[in-house]
Amino acid sequence: MKSHFLLILVVICSSFAGHSQLNPHALGVRGLLGNYGYGGEISYQHGLGDMNRLEVDLGWRSNRYRWKHKGNDNYYVNRVGLSGIYHWVWNLDGGLNWFAGVGGQLGFYSLRDDDYYGSGVTLALGGQVGIEYDFNSIGAPLQLALDARPMWEFIGDRNTIGYGAALSLRYTF
Repeated sequence: MKSHFLLILVVICSSFAGHSQLNPHALGVRGLLGNYGYGGEISYQHGLGDMNRLEVDLGWRSNRYRWKHKGNDNYYVNRVGLSGIYHWVWNLDGGLNWFAGVGGQLGFYSLRDDDYYGSGVTLALGGQVGIEYDFNSIGAPLQLALDARPMWEFIGDRNTIGYGAALSLRYTF
């Protein structure tokens, strides 16, 4: 049933959305607007055709939590991760596009407090959906995007489903 629903959704979206001409490359920053994910990211997009692309992001994040971990009041977590998302892109009007995709994340974390240190690897699967404006339509080589990226971390310290939104600014070439 789920596969039928997904197929129907793709057909409906494809029928009302126009084609967009994607940039061959885009490089910039993706800033997280939430408390899940890898924080600020260096973001690269590689066009794979008129309606598809691959986005690769390298992110890092440090957090300090105020809760008791083995008797201590402060708990620190540092994360670095690489995300890869395959996008389908549909044009809404002019330079305005929306996109959806699937992908995964590979990350590393370290956590510590006054008496404890631990580290490990994280693996996650999920997707990304968003809206963007490509300023190339008015002659400027910039792209501005707002997206959400839900991920299911199935290996790591959280082992949960998390959600992060981000604002991105990229130079297109």
